Amino acid sequence: MAPAAPPAPDELDDLAHRARAGESAALDELLAALRPRILHICRGVLPYTPDAEDACQEAMLSVATKLGSWHGQGRVTSWVHVVALNAARSTYRRMKNQAVASGAAGDPASPALDRPDPRTTSVIAGTRLDLLEAMETLEREHPQFVEPLLLRDVYGLAYADIAEQTGAPLGTVKAQIHHGRKLVRPMLRESS
Repeated sequence: MAPAAPPAPDELDDLAHRARAGESAALDELLAALRPRILHICRGVLPYTPDAEDACQEAMLSVATKLGSWHGQGRVTSWVHVVALNAARSTYRRMKNQAVASGAAGDPASPALDRPDPRTTSVIAGTRLDLLEAMETLEREHPQFVEPLLLRDVYGLAYADIAEQTGAPLGTVKAQIHHGRKLVRPMLRESS
């Protein structure tokens, strides 16, 4: 027996509307349907599976508790992209801070520092370090470019979907992405 196909976007939107109205069965079904999508988004930022799963759990909790902040306009999946992306970036920041704190507190001659704890530092050694660091820098210096740039270049959302999600005009979104790319490009390592 083949696995059931994932719900269509219209079905997900319907589930989300019903869940917002207080139907707990619809919320359970929505979360079950969204989990693979959320995990995929988190894996795009956090290549180490346990890290991505932590971020996925954080995103699922946010979807469950903050579904009311989705205004019901546009696709729920566009809103979920942003929630998942924020959860993955938050998990990355938390792990980075834990790694820095544990390194600063320990004895520099300690052999334990030669082998980082994979529960806290796996993402630091991940393949996406240059992108995550560039996004951190961009967020500090030009925060208006971060969300549109990540939604377009990392997650491949259409410009119109990004404009709808961010509430910005389409031309503004395109300009933010263009300027964000110009600022980030010099921060990225050359691929070998």
